Amino acid sequence: MDTLVELFDERAIENVLGAEMFKPKNVIYLCPPELVDVDKFLNTIKSFFRKRELKIDVKIVKSSLFETGEILAQLEDIYEKYPNMGIDVTGGNDAALFATGMFCQKTKLPAFTYSRKNNRFYNIMNADFADDVECTLNYSVEDFFLMAGGTLRKGRVDNNLLSRYEKDFDKFFDIFLQHKREWPDQITFFQRISRNHHDEEINLSVSGMLDQKGEHGRRVYGSKNLLTKLRDIGFLTSLEFFDEQVRFTFKDEQIRAWLRDVGSALELYMYEACRKTGIFGDVISSAIVDWDGYVGRDSVSNEIDVVATRGVTPIFISCKACDVKTEALNELAIIRDRFGGKGAKAVIATTESINAAARHRAAQLGIAVIDIEEMIASEVPKRLKVIMKCYEQGA
Repeated sequence: MDTLVELFDERAIENVLGAEMFKPKNVIYLCPPELVDVDKFLNTIKSFFRKRELKIDVKIVKSSLFETGEILAQLEDIYEKYPNMGIDVTGGNDAALFATGMFCQKTKLPAFTYSRKNNRFYNIMNADFADDVECTLNYSVEDFFLMAGGTLRKGRVDNNLLSRYEKDFDKFFDIFLQHKREWPDQITFFQRISRNHHDEEINLSVSGMLDQKGEHGRRVYGSKNLLTKLRDIGFLTSLEFFDEQVRFTFKDEQIRAWLRDVGSALELYMYEACRKTGIFGDVISSAIVDWDGYVGRDSVSNEIDVVATRGVTPIFISCKACDVKTEALNELAIIRDRFGGKGAKAVIATTESINAAARHRAAQLGIAVIDIEEMIASEVPKRLKVIMKCYEQGA
């Protein structure tokens, strides 16, 4: 088989797995004419294969995936030009699969499929090369965004630098737990005492009153106890109190950013929990996906708190240091389905108690919930393994 026919699927991974696994010279996609931007899809596939260093010629044939006769005619035409062809029936809809089955029965061409559940390819007809073959591919977080037409951009965290701080993430989260109820006010305190004008360089050394103006005229008071603990783990240096004032220096710009962001402690904790499992090939914190190919005022983007990948399965984690709303669950489900397809996992991690209605909605959407009790009990890495179904291998 030197030519593979793929039935277009809205789940991006279904369009690339067979081609990458069996590496034909040509891949021909049967795409519905109503596909909004055929050229963009073509460029997306080419860019993905190029990034994966695959020398595959990509072509697109427009065909209604609901008209059996039209699909059969298109397959006949492709077969005439590429007689040494096979068909991947993993994607597509019922009508396309029905037409493909009729065509393969007539021509005796090879057809195969992929099972997410078993992570294996299977011979449907005359495809011995795909008979019970394990999928051994490994995708990065960037790969999943690229195959879906997005570009991974640098988010609020420089992931290349995170290894410098990993030993401190659990300590940071412990401090957060000890001051959880007052945490939003303390973050506001850091924002106010370290604010600078847009044209000023960031100054890591700050000083000012412990009593700062908060939102809507409220006052926020910097906790001496919290500031001392942050000094003890090295996040602050040169800490001094005098009268009702304080002076200190942030360790660096990254620490400054984390202490000015109310969600950072939880996001870093979940990032580190993913790393501790030892099962993920790639983990990214604050993943921003750009959909326009450039970063600008009008660009379209999504931000995902933590994304990790294991083989061809991604997990998308949304971190909430507040009550979990239905809107957040719906958005997470959309992101999971758009980027990862049927086998992708989604987790909502919250430091608040989650109510019954939110748990029920999460269950409906197939979203796992990790709550504060599991975090306190240090059960999160183990739970992530269970969500990724790694317990049976003892991973």
